[in-house]
Order: sequence, then structure tokens, then C-alpha cells
Amino acid sequence: MTFPTVYNPKRRGSRPKYGNKKVTVDGIKFDSKWESQRYLYLKSLERADQVKDLELQVRYNIAVNGEKICAYIADFRYQKQDKNGDWYEVVEDAKGVETPEFKLKKKLMKAVHGIEIFLSKKGGR
Repeated sequence: MTFPTVYNPKRRGSRPKYGNKKVTVDGIKFDSKWESQRYLYLKSLERADQVKDLELQVRYNIAVNGEKICAYIADFRYQKQDKNGDWYEVVEDAKGVETPEFKLKKKLMKAVHGIEIFLSKKGGR
């Protein structure tokens, strides 16, 4: 059974809700120009041996009492060295706008997985 497509005049030719522009870099599609810029920066840190094991779009399932509530997909996960030379894991999200959904998932990641999400904001805001 197929459903008819509903015409939505607001969506036709309109830009994304938060003004992001999809970009392809190194054959990888990013949801925003900022995210692609952050990727290039992290790649440069990786080449300089300041970051290692860079991964993109890492999925975390968030479950409470054995029931899946939602999933959070991190933009980046990598290892970074502290001042003592010890490596630690960073889970990062590149954001231009912090949505209410993101704020909730950030709190759930801390509560369920004990993971503090590092937020790299466009323009250092």
C-alpha cells in the first residue's frame, strides 16, 4: 500500500530549519559546513599525533531499565592526550544550535553511559 505524497508549500525550495548546508568532504557527507570544518581540523590533529582513532557518526543506544528510549549519534569519537601524556576518549558533537532534543540526549548520555559530550560550537559560542 502506498500513501500519496502530501504537498507542503513551506518545504519546497526552503532552506533547512537551522540554516545548515550539507557538505561533502573526502567523499563523506556532513550535515553542516561547520561539522565538515571540524572534521578537517580533527584530521589535522590526527596527522600531528595529537588525536588518534578518529571515528565519525558513532551510535549509542540509550536504554533505561532494559527498554530502549532513543539513540544518540555522536559526530566524532577520538582519543586525545592530556597534559600527563595519558590518552582519554572524547565524544564530540559539532553544533551551530543546541536543540531541546540534543540537550535532553546530552543529559541522557551522562546519566546512562557516564559520557560527557564535548560540544564544539560554531564561532566558539
